[in-house]
Amino acid sequence: MSGKTFFITGANSGFGFAIAAAATRKGHKVIGTVRSEPSRASLAERLPEVRSVLCDVTAFDRIEDVVRQAEEDHGPVDVLINNAGYGHEGVLEEAPLEEMRRQFDVNVFGAVAVAKAFLPRFRERRRGFIVNVTSMGGMITMPGIAYYCGSKFALQGISEVMRAEMAPFGVHVTALCPGSFRTDWAGRSMVRTERSIADYDALFDPIRQARQAKSGKQLGDPDKLAAAVLDLIASGNPPPQLLLGSDALSLVSDRIDRLKQEIEAWKSVTVSTDG
Repeated sequence: MSGKTFFITGANSGFGFAIAAAATRKGHKVIGTVRSEPSRASLAERLPEVRSVLCDVTAFDRIEDVVRQAEEDHGPVDVLINNAGYGHEGVLEEAPLEEMRRQFDVNVFGAVAVAKAFLPRFRERRRGFIVNVTSMGGMITMPGIAYYCGSKFALQGISEVMRAEMAPFGVHVTALCPGSFRTDWAGRSMVRTERSIADYDALFDPIRQARQAKSGKQLGDPDKLAAAVLDLIASGNPPPQLLLGSDALSLVSDRIDRLKQEIEAWKSVTVSTDG
């Protein structure tokens, strides 16, 4: 893969930082978005090769200007890594709708807004690659992360449509579906709704405790994910979605098996509604 220009949202931590570091080591140019001047200074200190730009993905009316300026300053972007996002944890009944709105604003509307700023540019050039970072939580669910799974299911579906619509123009779109990795997702970055209903204690408290205890000790290595992403971008026939992590493989495969069993068990009812 010859030198490309990457635009990575949320480049100062987690997957975004790991991909930015891997890409710069391979000689690619990286434009990375951060949300604050302190984050910008931190990124410049740790990864000075990255061209950082201030961009809050929920400032929807500013994103087009940010992208236009980035390309004017650094040249045409070849690869968009739509990485900015965070996790919300909370029992559905306890979690305020405002927390759901914020989760979707960042994980769905923010990602789509950034992609839409690049779609006409990629379409007109007849080339480009969009990697939308979803999650295994966009293909399976777990108690306590309804808002997060909902946002990732939404981005997963949008990514598949985006892929179909952009394919005639030579533009690739892949949803990246990581399992559990050693990032701040379950730690500093996670928003947690306070507990308030005792009926959920037995179901949810052990899940929350286990997630907090496991944070930073997950099996997934962000640097290996970054290497896999570079391999993905270099491939000539990228998949609609790419699972990363043995836990993602196991859990999603189990869900597909259960889904097949459910479909078969209810098949007679399913077809009974035809006219």
